[in-house]
Amino acid sequence: MSAKKIPYKMYLSEEEMPSTWLNLKAFMPRSHAPFLDPATGKPCSAAQLEQVFCRECVEQELNDTDKEIEIPQGIRSFYTNFRPSPLVRAYFLEKALDTPAEIYYKFEGNNTSGSHKLNSAIAQAYYAKQQGLKSVTTETGAGQWGTALAMACAFYGLDLHVFMVKTSYEQKPYRMEVMRTYGASVTPSPSVTTSAGRKILAEFPGTGGSLGCAIAEAVETAVNTPDCRYVLGSVLDHVLLHQTVIGLESKIALDKYGVRPDIVIGCVGGGSNYGGLIAPYMAEKLQGKNDIDFVGVEPASCPSMSRGRYAYDFCDSAKITPLAKMYTLGCAFMPSPDHAGGLRYHGMSPIISKLYHDGYMRVEAVRQTEVFAAAERFAKCEGILPAPESSHAIKVALDEAIKCRESGQKKVILFGLTGTGYFDLAAYKSFNDGNMKDYVPTQSDLDRGFASLPSL
Repeated sequence: MSAKKIPYKMYLSEEEMPSTWLNLKAFMPRSHAPFLDPATGKPCSAAQLEQVFCRECVEQELNDTDKEIEIPQGIRSFYTNFRPSPLVRAYFLEKALDTPAEIYYKFEGNNTSGSHKLNSAIAQAYYAKQQGLKSVTTETGAGQWGTALAMACAFYGLDLHVFMVKTSYEQKPYRMEVMRTYGASVTPSPSVTTSAGRKILAEFPGTGGSLGCAIAEAVETAVNTPDCRYVLGSVLDHVLLHQTVIGLESKIALDKYGVRPDIVIGCVGGGSNYGGLIAPYMAEKLQGKNDIDFVGVEPASCPSMSRGRYAYDFCDSAKITPLAKMYTLGCAFMPSPDHAGGLRYHGMSPIISKLYHDGYMRVEAVRQTEVFAAAERFAKCEGILPAPESSHAIKVALDEAIKCRESGQKKVILFGLTGTGYFDLAAYKSFNDGNMKDYVPTQSDLDRGFASLPSL
């Protein structure tokens, strides 16, 4: 608990910014299983991965020994455009809930991309430029990642081709325009421009797409384009690594005031923002230094962990990527077109999957109508319109604060507010008009996805 009066917003100085990322894998007693080559069933080599990803990112992906990895000065300099980001004590929300809980949120929406995604986008663009590449490709769900990467590529003079999940492309046209303003080309996915897209459209006519579809198209385009690599905004270890600045800054700020969280909550789609937020605290838990309750919150419409299987699976829908051991609904699972586009992914970060499988965290799945009700309650108190993805964490943070009120327990709650919802007004309109529906897959829906799991 806090020992002195805590300001509403806690800002760090530039000098207090982390100079290293935290490599959570180096603290895990058992690392997750390696990527496998689907053709041979054997672990992928660095050389194989470098055909798809930037060289430095592959090094980080395979590094499970160094506890800290230096943030290059070029990346740290760019970070100062929007970091350190504020850690906020939610006094107004606490009062509205009449709870004894202390509620804190780390706000990552104070940049043009509107989210935490810029933390990894600028790192991956930097490494691509250092390698001498001319262009990169990527996927994007709700558009935050595509926007962030467009900003980063414009800064370093790289060409960018974004495959945007078709549902989000149609729901969020202005997000696409921000990407185009920064020089990116944007294609709705699945498309007829790639063999992967054509295959998916033949199998699922009229589909609104998924992140797995968009990944397949982006990877295919990258490997067929000279001086080009694929970069991605979540799931893989090096992306989670870059996002640890979120948790490191949070811990530095809270340590100043003698505050230690009892509960840490984040939304989980691919797992990078959540992994970044929990990293320093989870590293301590893995060393037996705390007993924090870590909660990942996913949409009930795409319940990768709460209803998924822990198995090897393709990271894309066209089955052209390496196999990852993760919680998954199967690469053929097609999520419903709910409004949290950044959480519509069939799988989960191998790191987060392993931590969940080994019992270091828990997961809750929530419905989107509940999520938007929590988002509006938060907005009325704290003055920030949250992204649908972030609002999953808000929903469970409110639930935990209400439990404190009912039990009389005073707990410290920290959650990640990963971005703003100002490009999601169509979703808010749907909720306010009473037209929003909850989509929950049936067991037969899940079984169709599980049928696509590879046999090893």
